[in-house]
Amino acid sequence: MNETTDVLIVGAGPTGLTLAVDLARRNISCRVVDQAPESAGGSKGKGLQPRTQEVFDDLGVIGPVLATATPYPSLRVRLGRVPIWQARMHKPASVTDAVPYPTVMMHPQWRTEAVLRERLAELGAKVEYGAALVDFDQDAHGVTARLSRGETVRARYLVAADGGRSPVRKALGIGFSGETREEERMALADVRVEGLGREHIHVWVRPGKGMLALYPMAGTDTFQLLATLKPGVEPEQTLSWYQRTFAERSMVRGVRVTELLWSSFYRVNIRLADHYRSGRVFLAGDAVHVHPPTGGQGLNTGVQDAYNLGWKLARVLAGASEGLLDTYEEERRPVAARVLGLSVDLHDKKSYKRDEETYQLSLSYRGGSLARRGGERVPDGPLRLADGTRVRMFDLLRGSHFTLLSPEPVPTSGPVPMSEPVPTSGPEVRAYRTAEPYGGERYTLVRPDGYVGIATSSAEELAAYLAMV
Repeated sequence: MNETTDVLIVGAGPTGLTLAVDLARRNISCRVVDQAPESAGGSKGKGLQPRTQEVFDDLGVIGPVLATATPYPSLRVRLGRVPIWQARMHKPASVTDAVPYPTVMMHPQWRTEAVLRERLAELGAKVEYGAALVDFDQDAHGVTARLSRGETVRARYLVAADGGRSPVRKALGIGFSGETREEERMALADVRVEGLGREHIHVWVRPGKGMLALYPMAGTDTFQLLATLKPGVEPEQTLSWYQRTFAERSMVRGVRVTELLWSSFYRVNIRLADHYRSGRVFLAGDAVHVHPPTGGQGLNTGVQDAYNLGWKLARVLAGASEGLLDTYEEERRPVAARVLGLSVDLHDKKSYKRDEETYQLSLSYRGGSLARRGGERVPDGPLRLADGTRVRMFDLLRGSHFTLLSPEPVPTSGPVPMSEPVPTSGPEVRAYRTAEPYGGERYTLVRPDGYVGIATSSAEELAAYLAMV
């Protein structure tokens, strides 16, 4: 059977699901396929950065995420049985007008994926499990993909969010520069533990044996277990192996690992793809960047890859220039390089401390071709409109549209109609007349992903920008 769709997404992790939700809310037809027979388990990437929480706010999933997420508890480190140190990974932070989600929240990856799948179902789409991508080819008009169940899919674009070993990236011949540290390996598991409190992240270090940590997973009765592995040691994915490892490193009495729910092993990989695009095929998430776990950057960077790509695909499918899609790599690859460097630095320093640099709120696209005296994230906060109404910025931005802020009426004959969205040949723009210039410019246009696209006093420059996007 041959099927057609606008976008075929390969991989149903957080990156692929975020993209699917963003496209579905824009009424773009998409299919999400995954080779796994069912949804993945495992807490895996468990930290949601403040910027990712803002993205989830816009996508309509922040409520169910925060219903069970919690801030990270304090670390309690022991040398064998002896307590030696206690501290917090993240500084306590309060909500401000500009930053409504100031705290890194713990939320197991399996649950993040479940929330996104539920939102996708609300929008009329679903994940197709047991549907591996066998091969594909592309031409000037689209991609023809063949799935393992014998189906052929014709799509305008293909997006591979298929992980660090990405078969799509390999098929395209795109380099994955970096290093694999074979000597730095870790066992990772979700376990139940008897006799241990959940008010701390528990860390044990025993010289000659290694480190073991237990993170109480938010909203569950389980712990995520991390254990370093010596070179040459081949661990077992069995309950008894984890019980022995815990006992020999913690040396505590009255505490026992009672159940193994999920486990995996990984080596420290530090890699960045040479390109994010080849023709009509795009790569996102771990398929283009893999990080050490320090700093919690991998999952979050992937979510924001999807958030950047989604609105651009939608605009091109609606008739915008294909050149708009070139800005995906232009904007996202430097961001990945920066956060990859941050992750590596934290890993090499063995630092537990996290601060604003890891929250991804300060990342920008300044200097890029879509940033005309702009490129910065727009903060939340109160905004006074010309009629005296006070609104919150994120309430204006929430949705799939561009947002124009100006103290002057915009002529209805011009490129941007004032008030509610009006169908035009360009992007959907919601314009609001403000009591004063926002940021000191006559016109400030905010992109659908919450970054300033252009800030200008020239109506002609504004019109030219809108013609480009």
